[in-house]
Amino acid sequence: MKLRLSGVAAAICVVGLSLGATPVLAAQKVNWNVSLWGKPRAWTQGIEAMSKEVSEKTGGNFSIKIHYGGLSKPKENLDGIKLGAFQVAVFCASYHPNKTPTLRASDLPFLPIGDLDIQERVTEALFQHPAVVADLARWNARHLFTGILPQYEFMGVGAPPKTLAEWNGKRVRALGGIGKAMQKLGAVPTTVPATETYQLLERGAVDAVSWPFTYAHAAYKVDEISKWFTGNMSPGSVTCPYVMNTKAWDKLPKEYQDALISAKPTAYAALKAAYKTADAKNLPAFRAAMEEIRYTAAELAEFRKIGAKPVWDAWLAEASAAGVPAQELLDLILSTAGE
Repeated sequence: MKLRLSGVAAAICVVGLSLGATPVLAAQKVNWNVSLWGKPRAWTQGIEAMSKEVSEKTGGNFSIKIHYGGLSKPKENLDGIKLGAFQVAVFCASYHPNKTPTLRASDLPFLPIGDLDIQERVTEALFQHPAVVADLARWNARHLFTGILPQYEFMGVGAPPKTLAEWNGKRVRALGGIGKAMQKLGAVPTTVPATETYQLLERGAVDAVSWPFTYAHAAYKVDEISKWFTGNMSPGSVTCPYVMNTKAWDKLPKEYQDALISAKPTAYAALKAAYKTADAKNLPAFRAAMEEIRYTAAELAEFRKIGAKPVWDAWLAEASAAGVPAQELLDLILSTAGE
């Protein structure tokens, strides 16, 4: 004899199951790992703040553990995301520009995104563009937020380049579009991860290194061996997004997805505050220990003339020929920045 539930009993059973599922979902334990490099510093305060807020919002049930080295090398983080070796990683597109060719748009020199609020707005718009979404999808990656960075400046040893002409022949650590711009001055750029830069400068393999000013120079201690720094060159910045493995994202309960996304403003605010604090400490120390090189308005205008549009045009031609909607991406950056 088959037992039949009455309509009321069946309804009670269904509701009971539904109600029972919610606490289980909300209490689900999820542990994510983030692959970073270096040590805790201003640039990592964004992900640190996000991790803390997500843990608080989920009662500690969604844990995001940040690994400073050990999980992967800087140039291999995107590969690790593709393989699902960890759930979140940060990478700098200029370390391997051919892996994400659309992101070379935001690494162009002299883009009008020196203001960090503008940079945040631009990067959020850029990573919603279908071409960029598709670019990341090839690596099983989805954008979380971007480790926005201050404008770059140089720090170096040997004779200081007091005029733009004196950059000719200098070997420099300069990523992406910044390296292309420096080539226009006759410098010889090289691309190496941040963790290898101190040794290059120390043993004389390069004459100068460019980094986000001022936090990174101090974080990687190149200020301890440098003799001079540029204070107003500001040739640009680079794009370093935090990305998630798409399968890991898809498996997250909706509540945890919402907790992550709602923590993005906190991450960006933490980054900006950390840079401001670092500048207040570092800049006086730099000026006391090293010679500051500042260029005239005329020199900077000349640098932009030879290092901006010519580099943009070369990239537009190259990227467009490779099937990248280059002009569309550049237009998006400029319009979002208010140009």
